[in-house]
Amino acid sequence: MISFTETFQNKTKLISRRMFFLSGLKVAVFISIITRLFYLQISENIKYRSLSDNNRFREWKIVPQRGIIEDYFGQKIADNTQTFQLHMIPEDVPNMESLFFRLSKIIDFNERKKKKIIKRIKKRKPWEPIIISDNLSWSEFSRLNLFLHEIQGVKPVVALSRKYFSDGSSSHIIGYVSDASVKDLENNELIREINIPGLKTGKNGLEKSFNNLMIGTPGIQRFEVNAYGKRIKELELVKGISGKNFRTTIDHEVQKLASGLLKEKSASVCVMDIYTGDVVSLVSSPTFDPNKFVHGINQKDWDDLLKNEMKPLINKPLAGLYPPGSTIKPIVALSALENDVMSTKKIVQCKGKIELYGQTYHCWKEKGHGFMNMRSGIKQSCDVYFYEVARRLGIDRLSVTSKNFGLGKKVLNSFYEEKSGVVPNTKWKIKNIGTGWVLGETLISGIGQGYFQTTPIQLCLMMAQLANGGYEIKPRIIDDKLAVQPMVDKWREEFYFKKNNLDLDSGLVKLYRNKENVKFVLDALFGATNEPLGTSYRSRLTQPGYIYAGKTGTSQIRTITEEERKLKLKNIDLPYKKRDHALFIAFAPYKNPRYSISVVVEHGGAGSSGAAPIAKKVLKKVLERQKLREKYQPNLFEEV
Repeated sequence: MISFTETFQNKTKLISRRMFFLSGLKVAVFISIITRLFYLQISENIKYRSLSDNNRFREWKIVPQRGIIEDYFGQKIADNTQTFQLHMIPEDVPNMESLFFRLSKIIDFNERKKKKIIKRIKKRKPWEPIIISDNLSWSEFSRLNLFLHEIQGVKPVVALSRKYFSDGSSSHIIGYVSDASVKDLENNELIREINIPGLKTGKNGLEKSFNNLMIGTPGIQRFEVNAYGKRIKELELVKGISGKNFRTTIDHEVQKLASGLLKEKSASVCVMDIYTGDVVSLVSSPTFDPNKFVHGINQKDWDDLLKNEMKPLINKPLAGLYPPGSTIKPIVALSALENDVMSTKKIVQCKGKIELYGQTYHCWKEKGHGFMNMRSGIKQSCDVYFYEVARRLGIDRLSVTSKNFGLGKKVLNSFYEEKSGVVPNTKWKIKNIGTGWVLGETLISGIGQGYFQTTPIQLCLMMAQLANGGYEIKPRIIDDKLAVQPMVDKWREEFYFKKNNLDLDSGLVKLYRNKENVKFVLDALFGATNEPLGTSYRSRLTQPGYIYAGKTGTSQIRTITEEERKLKLKNIDLPYKKRDHALFIAFAPYKNPRYSISVVVEHGGAGSSGAAPIAKKVLKKVLERQKLREKYQPNLFEEV
């Protein structure tokens, strides 16, 4: 039997063990707490201080100023202007519906815009800022700042947006900017890296070609916020770096004139310096207002552009493809002379048509031109004469000369939308069509029809390289003194050697074999514009220093039926889409030439009436501004 004393001792030992265990547990817990506190406050100090700071501080990236684009004389044709925006960080908004309702009472924020914002929120991370509106009025911006304490998670921002000349004369050159699309983000690493609300990216033209250089580097604005995310004070402002500015070779005054002359026409004008390759004018019509794209073009305006039969969004000087028509005849004549297949004195009788293997080939003059030599054939643009020249020359030799003078390849490397065109030959047809070349195709190629496809800028370059004596030039639209200086130096040497009758090499690339052949062609072009019976005689300029020489072209876009020939229908009597294209190329002035021009008017009828009168007015304007232009460029004719 266990005594009371033993029982008491056993219970005392049990209690002591439990107390010891509990004390040990308390010590362990205490040590764990101390260890944890040490870990959090000492070891993880930097981490949690950063997290705390992240809750207390906010950082906004600021869109940098986009580079400015100027014309040759420093006039800004793509600039930046102040705009008011409203940004939002979704994770900072306690109640999205309540925010949207409140915004609808303060700014122009309807149900359609609400759905658009919600759609964008779902595609982005909750901490990434979203632009609710990027073109607020001053009154809206003021009201937002007044009621900012009631709308958490949003921030009114003063930013910059693109501004263009609203006349649209240079829209196709400059292009336009708009919000970065998913495709832009996928294809451009730079845009992915700095993608921030309000960042615009170039969609076409120079804005796209030089987009990465013009974007710049974003700035950073850091400020302290309270528990509700409201900004208390600005802590730091790191200014961004503006994008690179570009000066073009374009004369905006010439642009405006040419654009006005082409109004309500589907057409283009190109003007080029025949020595430096400077593109003085590059106009496409109809045009558009690029400012409408900056903040997002509305559906109606977009539909109007897409449904317009004259295709206002196409850069016609670079992407429009046309048969060159009779503007190719100077090259056909030069090629024949260079290859010794025909003399300038060769006489061909034009009776208005010829027969070949049962096929009739017509001249534009129904009753014919009579007896023609090469000069009169160019001057009066006799088709029958050039059928004979082409037959003797052959398509392959004509193809080589055409390519040498700029056809069939891109002229400017600054535009994604530029096309190469087509200069056909026997190999080209087998490769692309799968059949052999026939003689009849050579004949119509001799008058710029058939498979020939050229852009207006190519025709301008072709004329420029003829007018400068047959030398290769490198056209440019961005003015870079370092890039053009070597070309200027070569021309100075060439002029000096020529003046002093020195047979030395200036380094210029010659496109001819015999310079007398080039001189002959240029003289024939003088006759075409300045002598009676010349096809552009009615559009000539007679004032000394303004006299120019050129070649008309009328390119058919369909086969003319025998019934239409019997009816003797004129272009003006036909539906618009069935009318011929009107073309004209020229250089000016005739003595001491400096500029070349090409004018293409879609469905404009004859080149003599539809294109030459436009070229006359543009050339006069260009020559009037020549002295002003010389102040901004190297003295090309300075002797070395």
